[in-house]
Amino acid sequence: MQLGFAMLCDGSVRAKNTMNIMLTNVLDAAIDGLFYYLFGFAYGSPFNGFIGRHYFALGSISSSSYDYNNFLYQWAFAIAVVGITSGSIAERTQFVAYLIYSSFLTGFVYPVVSHWFWATDGWASAFRTNKFLFDSGVIDFASSDIVHIVGGVVGLWGVLI
Repeated sequence: MQLGFAMLCDGSVRAKNTMNIMLTNVLDAAIDGLFYYLFGFAYGSPFNGFIGRHYFALGSISSSSYDYNNFLYQWAFAIAVVGITSGSIAERTQFVAYLIYSSFLTGFVYPVVSHWFWATDGWASAFRTNKFLFDSGVIDFASSDIVHIVGGVVGLWGVLI
């Protein structure tokens, strides 16, 4: 996905900014992946209806046979959110400001919103016993709604600012 976002963003900027947009896409996967590892996965874990608090830096995982597929799956979507917003604010932000915003987005914003819908105790989750939205909760296939809504809303605010 990240390579696709890089090509899309590269095709939508002027030639003089090609190297900058490619670097931001590489750093999305690296630096933002680090922020998701340190903070984001914990904020998306079960704790209460609003935010999680377990597994900072993947610590205190209960079993040595823990399947890390969920972490990698959610990490890929966290950097996809940043890729969506990267295209909408290309050539509009300074490089350092972009790195700060993207780190905050993957380390806090996306994990909290994904927790609301994907965690077993999220306030809008279909897994809760007292369900939201006509007693069914929000059913989001493959996290597509969460990724595109968060990416679109943050991109819109970035353009407006």
